[in-house]
Amino acid sequence: MQEALLFLVLIIFPAMEVSATSSGLAVSLPGCPDKCGNVSIPYPFGIGDACAASSLSPNFTVICNNSFQPPRPTIGDPSIAVLEVIDISLEHGEMQVYNDVSYYCFTSNTTISEENTAEFSLEGTPFIPSATHNRFTVIGCKTLGLIGGYTHNNPDLYVAGCYSYCQGINSTSDGAPCAGVGCCETTISPNITDFAEVLTNQSSVWSFNPCFYAMLVEEGWYSFRRQDLVGRLGFINERANRGVPVISDWAIRNGSCPKEGTTTPKDYACVSTNSYCVSASNGPGYLCKCSKGYEGNPYLSKGCQDIDECEVRKQDAKYKELYPCENGRCHNTPGGYICKCRIGKRSDGTNSGCRPLLSKAEQAVIGLSASAVVVISLACLLVMKLQRTKHRKEKDEYFKQNGGLKLYDEMRSRQVDTIHILTEKEIKKATENFSDDRVLGFGGHGTVYRGTLDDNKEVAIKKSKVIDDDCREEFVNEIIILSQINHRNIVRLLGCCLEVDAPMLIYEFITNGTLFEFLHGYNHKASIPLDLRLKIATQSAEALAYIHSSTSRTILHGDVKSLNILLDDEYNAKVSDFGASALKSMDKNDFIMLIQGTLGYIDPESFVSQRLTDKSDVYSFGVVLLELMARKKAIYIDTSNEKKALSHAFILMFHQSQLRDMLDSEIIDDEIMVVVEKLAELVMHCLSTKGDERPTMKEVAERLQMLRRLHMQLTTKADPTQAHYSYGGTSEFVPSDGTGYQSTETAKLVLEVDLAR
Repeated sequence: MQEALLFLVLIIFPAMEVSATSSGLAVSLPGCPDKCGNVSIPYPFGIGDACAASSLSPNFTVICNNSFQPPRPTIGDPSIAVLEVIDISLEHGEMQVYNDVSYYCFTSNTTISEENTAEFSLEGTPFIPSATHNRFTVIGCKTLGLIGGYTHNNPDLYVAGCYSYCQGINSTSDGAPCAGVGCCETTISPNITDFAEVLTNQSSVWSFNPCFYAMLVEEGWYSFRRQDLVGRLGFINERANRGVPVISDWAIRNGSCPKEGTTTPKDYACVSTNSYCVSASNGPGYLCKCSKGYEGNPYLSKGCQDIDECEVRKQDAKYKELYPCENGRCHNTPGGYICKCRIGKRSDGTNSGCRPLLSKAEQAVIGLSASAVVVISLACLLVMKLQRTKHRKEKDEYFKQNGGLKLYDEMRSRQVDTIHILTEKEIKKATENFSDDRVLGFGGHGTVYRGTLDDNKEVAIKKSKVIDDDCREEFVNEIIILSQINHRNIVRLLGCCLEVDAPMLIYEFITNGTLFEFLHGYNHKASIPLDLRLKIATQSAEALAYIHSSTSRTILHGDVKSLNILLDDEYNAKVSDFGASALKSMDKNDFIMLIQGTLGYIDPESFVSQRLTDKSDVYSFGVVLLELMARKKAIYIDTSNEKKALSHAFILMFHQSQLRDMLDSEIIDDEIMVVVEKLAELVMHCLSTKGDERPTMKEVAERLQMLRRLHMQLTTKADPTQAHYSYGGTSEFVPSDGTGYQSTETAKLVLEVDLAR
């Protein structure tokens, strides 16, 4: 891998697919052009603001570029970036466009001669790249490509990628799909709104493969050719001079389908009489459809027109199968048709044909009908019994697959009686059948709901995504890990449901949300005193120290971040989400698990070595301490509107003796500045490049405890009345100087402060 080019690509696109409406039906507003060149432009899209539903979104406005023949439609802000539209589908809510290819070309191991990158944000637009119709594709020799970005209403950075290699490239057939040799491809996450792009290190294969490409492209469009690896921008010039096709899902994003019996909103887009609303399949919002038996544009008044099934049957043979009426007379009706039978005929019972009146054979059948009813009834009872048996076996099989037997063995061997096994029926009742109103949040491992059990106990229920065998092993591992943990600062696992394909975990409900929301959420300007920050940090460190050294086997959390630290009603810290945890160091085959961590928190040493250790948790916790000190996100936007890693920026400022510039102004106080400085030194140790130079979590917890006592003593000297703090209506008593325990290390810290004065 030292010779490989690390090509980290996080690209942003509005993406797309093709559709058409029947000829002769209006697709645009009256008086507006319905085409640009060969591309149909259906409303709510339109050429110019007056012809588009710009009140719903300015991005519905299409610009027709008449400098080409035929003219080409484009979409987007001309001052930022525009994309050429290939086609727009009303039926599927999709758009197909040409999009740029990102590339880097080298003239030496370290010299980039040509490059092209793209940065876009789809936040606030109707477009979300289709996760089912697109593939992230990387072309090049020894190339690792990563695509990432942010999904709707989720602060976690999504990352996925693939690696293409060279071995066997001479035997690779042109036209083959990407399978790793010379190119690779992977799927993307749904509901993505933002992307960015990065390139690091150098290329040692530039002499025969000078250019490397990355693109989000419509599935099935690209097939590998060895010729794409040679020449300068050969792939661009020969196959993608206008870009590559990409599919985007679009919808009316600023609203939802009105519930039955409620008043229709004024800006409701489904204005045609014979239309209905469906929720968008990718992201928020909705789409409009013509009712069954109608066709046209549901976004236009009178846009959905009745289909004359009887007439279209005469025009094309395929419609005879779609609208059958054999041996009868077809009569069109609004939204449908009926097939009337002539004299001497009767309906065949399906409204799709006629047949002669009763025959002798039918009369014989009627005579046997009584006995047939008995046989059918018995058969139905047998089928119902077999289905119940099958359903019960499926539940038993899911229970085994999801580690139920292993959990029972663990509960017996360890005498664990706090984990309760709940049924799917009980879970559905507790969450009101997984109502959207019960959703607490979304994560990489599934959706979390607020539930109420039969005893009125409030719980948090995590419903996992549909998983494979490897993920099931991780799920069972999390249950086993949490069954071994009993600590006041770790979220307690109450139970699980294993009889379904996607298993579920039941946790205690923590009232005040996450530390991330507490520091950076909507109420981010609220005052947070230093003693409360030290309390949260100390409790979190004690929880991590406990799982590292106080359980029967060392437990590594694997994803320490402020989003995984919850706060109860007294602002006590609760470490959560052990989905990425492990009972031992990871081997090279677990590399993909490692990069599923959150950008900004990942230990660089573990990223390189592909192994998770207890010092990896220490590094991530150091970033959490930084968030508490600076009240900035792990990846934040600085004053020049650039994205920066908080850990990297802090280390630079610390070495330049500019610590105060990185701190939250609220905790800058000369009386207690020594506490902040000692805390900064602790952070520097946690963020050491080498894991061996970092302290253990137990040492971090002890150091934080000493700093809490030092802070208490300093604030008591400055103001003897300050013996406790209060936040959000709760308080915690802190012994004043002389009445509580003071360690030797704490005394040394106090002595250092006195000498400095």
